[in-house]
Amino acid sequence: MSETVNFGEQLVTPEEKTRRVGGVFSSVARNYDLMNDLMSGGMHRLWKDRLVARVKPRLGETILDMAGGTGDIAFRMARRGATVTVSDINTDMLDVGMERARKRGIDGLVWQRENAEALTFAGSSFDAYTIAFGIRNVTDIPAALREAHRVLRRGGRFYCLEFSTSEWPGFGELYDRYSDKIIPRIGKAVAKDEDSYRYLVESIRRFPRMADFERMIGEAGFANTSIEPILGGLVAIHSGWKV
Repeated sequence: MSETVNFGEQLVTPEEKTRRVGGVFSSVARNYDLMNDLMSGGMHRLWKDRLVARVKPRLGETILDMAGGTGDIAFRMARRGATVTVSDINTDMLDVGMERARKRGIDGLVWQRENAEALTFAGSSFDAYTIAFGIRNVTDIPAALREAHRVLRRGGRFYCLEFSTSEWPGFGELYDRYSDKIIPRIGKAVAKDEDSYRYLVESIRRFPRMADFERMIGEAGFANTSIEPILGGLVAIHSGWKV
């Protein structure tokens, strides 16, 4: 890694980014799901449904949901019979997820604090690896992708749902204006935290374009990589296989 990395628009050390990202998600944890509804008009629920439909969780499979935080993806996969381990670097997000699971009567999930860049799981432990709206907050993305490849069994599948850059003419510019002007204000009004939501907007803008991220997935060892753009690529489902 380089000596400095981007934290939004700022250049900081890798250690400082990890610390600051932790602070962001500790701050937003309690309002995370409400804010997702407000910022996306509820569409994040449809995107997550689409992701899980692509993963096709099956009874008896073991799946790692990384950056799984509040449990949205894990709950969907557990309902289909998969054995899901929910991991996140942030204990505040995991605490919210466990509380939500208790309220919904969802049992059988494993909750474990993990750093995506250095997982403690043995190699070839999982049939699938999912990460939704989390990879862009990882300090060393190539390291996290290599770890995803390591912990998957042969034939295992990798699925990532993440913001990108819309290629629809005019739509990307319109979203940029919305995200710059409106999202931090919603964060200030609802979560009492404008700065954290300004960072989250900036992190989307700094994330690699779809083709560049697909290349990174391939460089981590995955084969048969593919991209499924949503809203012209404002959001995309990336996938790859360990062969």
